[in-house]
Amino acid sequence: MKVGIIGDGGHSRAVQEIILSDKQYEIIGVFDDQYKGFDKSNGVYFGPILSVNKMITDFPEMKWVVAIGDNVMRRQIVQSLDIDEGHYLTVIHPQAYVSPSAMLGSGTVVMAHAVINAAARVGKHAIINTGAIVEHDNQLEDFVHISPNTTLTGAVTIAEGTQVGAGATVIPNVTIGRWSIVGAGATVINDLPSGCTAMGMPAKVRTRHEIGGM
Repeated sequence: MKVGIIGDGGHSRAVQEIILSDKQYEIIGVFDDQYKGFDKSNGVYFGPILSVNKMITDFPEMKWVVAIGDNVMRRQIVQSLDIDEGHYLTVIHPQAYVSPSAMLGSGTVVMAHAVINAAARVGKHAIINTGAIVEHDNQLEDFVHISPNTTLTGAVTIAEGTQVGAGATVIPNVTIGRWSIVGAGATVINDLPSGCTAMGMPAKVRTRHEIGGM
């Protein structure tokens, strides 16, 4: 199956390695605005993000991954491209565990040693990063990023676009609002509003910001 990658930074390199570890996939294009022209090298196309439209025309059956770590930018790119959700590839590292009763949205990436347990729901274009634990009955919306070694205990809700920093812990039944940021190492014991940055043990709201870059 032919795959195109949108983004060519550090997160993209990690995603590409996962995809290439599965022999059913072949990466035939990498697209990032660092590339000013459309070219082909060793069988792989390179070009700016706008050249994705040409690839959609030339290879209508290929799958796509937006491999960009920034949640706002990832959403903007998904919204700007005319790619049907059915053509986004859900990427799962072979050393991750995803419960048979969990559900993952299209375009989501699950990194090595991540755990997604029973009845968890993860939305579209999310990132469950290395070693993150998403426990039973969690509800994660689109474009979230759960950073390395984060623990979301049971029945946690993470609303659209929120990033939970590396090594943070969220206790059971807590809800974190849209497009918020939880600092690395924080412990979240109470609900957090949308559009905030929270840090500390226990986590407290330190600043407010625009929601989703809007």
